[in-house]
Amino acid sequence: MSDDGLDLLRRVLTARVYEVARETELDPVPALSRRLGNTVLLKREDNQPVFSFKLRGAYNKMVQLDAAARARGVITASAGNHAQGVALAAARLGIRAVIVMPQTAPQVKVDAVRTIGGDAVDLVLAGDSYSDAQAAAAALQAAHGYTLVHPFDDLDVIAGQGTVGMEILRQHAGPLHAIFVPVGGGGLLAGVAAFVKAVRPQVKVIGVQSAAADAMAQSLAADERVLLDEVGLFADGTAVKQVGEQTFAICRQHVDGMIRVDTDAICAAIKDMFNDTRSVPEPSGALALAGLKQYAAAHGLQNETLVAICSGANMNFDRLSFVAERAEVGEQREALFAVTIPEERGSFRRFCEALGRHSLTEFNYRIGDVRQAHLFVGIRTGGRAESRALARAFEAQGFGVLDLSDDELAKLHLRHMVGGRSPLAHDELLYRFDFPERPGALTRFLAQLHPDWNVSLFHYRNQGADHGHILVGLQVPPGERATFARFLAALGYPYCDESGNPAYRLLLCAPTAPARQGLRTG
Repeated sequence: MSDDGLDLLRRVLTARVYEVARETELDPVPALSRRLGNTVLLKREDNQPVFSFKLRGAYNKMVQLDAAARARGVITASAGNHAQGVALAAARLGIRAVIVMPQTAPQVKVDAVRTIGGDAVDLVLAGDSYSDAQAAAAALQAAHGYTLVHPFDDLDVIAGQGTVGMEILRQHAGPLHAIFVPVGGGGLLAGVAAFVKAVRPQVKVIGVQSAAADAMAQSLAADERVLLDEVGLFADGTAVKQVGEQTFAICRQHVDGMIRVDTDAICAAIKDMFNDTRSVPEPSGALALAGLKQYAAAHGLQNETLVAICSGANMNFDRLSFVAERAEVGEQREALFAVTIPEERGSFRRFCEALGRHSLTEFNYRIGDVRQAHLFVGIRTGGRAESRALARAFEAQGFGVLDLSDDELAKLHLRHMVGGRSPLAHDELLYRFDFPERPGALTRFLAQLHPDWNVSLFHYRNQGADHGHILVGLQVPPGERATFARFLAALGYPYCDESGNPAYRLLLCAPTAPARQGLRTG
């Protein structure tokens, strides 16, 4: 081992992290393990006092500062989790700290820094990413002479993070195929990789990054540090444009490989962790688990032991709806299709028959063409093979099919934009219906719609509640309103007439319209 390697190993072994941090659990995740055919273990750094591993490196750096450095005060830039570690260390050690965070940092992290640091911390919000905050911190440091506590590119910080790897090897002495580590600037990956390769070199150490913020993956591939123009901010804790000089050098020597994962895979991993632990990691905290799943599938692993480091749980609550929306697609349990069916009697019923026993998760339609109906549908599936079989079933009915499961535009925007005014929607009545959310309940509702009235608008999305909510536009001529009222009474579902709703009249209601057309249920 080189002198540098021995020095870093010594720093990890003597790191003073346990004055503030705790040895976190290495928890099994049984449901996911059964599904993958491997033993999956989670290193629960989300259970730290600041809900992140970052306090290890921050405190280990600050506790070793000499009196002069402490007297000058410290400064750092952080996307949020390192900031909390610095705030905790500052309050514990009585050191003044200036903390610069991007304006895009999750509010839960901003509030936590203020609460943890109290009077010991001055918080500055600057820029849109960690790199912007870093530039602002550098300017303040130059102007005031603060001592820098870098979030990743510092040997004492790296050593503090390396204690995570030390704990993993102590907690699991048996066979271990690989450890998966989330990567931003590379401090955690460098510390874990250096320690693991010094003690058990046969264990693979694999870094995982968001495909939208993959500076380390690009740098290792190019064999030099790469500066990204932009980074995606969904996994904000690892949204770094350029890795550190020291972290890059260590990772280049010790890391076995890098994996990139997309947003849907991260959301699916968040759901996997919730299902097994009832905990909700932040997106960066689920990176390693997403990479583990992708690696196991790509290499056909069976009966191996795999560890994923869950690095943090500082999740903004308002992100949960997005995570839930994307998790099913990320796990390939929901397929999204654009299906084109003819505007003729019986076509809608044939569509329902092609669905078979599959549950609809989403259904959007607005009348817009006298010849064809374009449906946006989400369907619960067991994987891509089942999605392909569904597409073939629709095609066998003569329907046009476009698989949108990997279409970012459709997933982010178009699914919410199927609608608007239509000149064809004359005599339209708008109703909301509620029904018990059970498998097949939506299909049963569709089957009960009266065949004599065209469906001109339909919107449904499974929200995970005990009752489903449907918005339906039906074209009912004035002379048939009494018959329609009797139909509603016999239908057996709670309903609300929204035909006079001012928002509907403004945004969806048709002006005068010609020929009667629409989605035919008969």
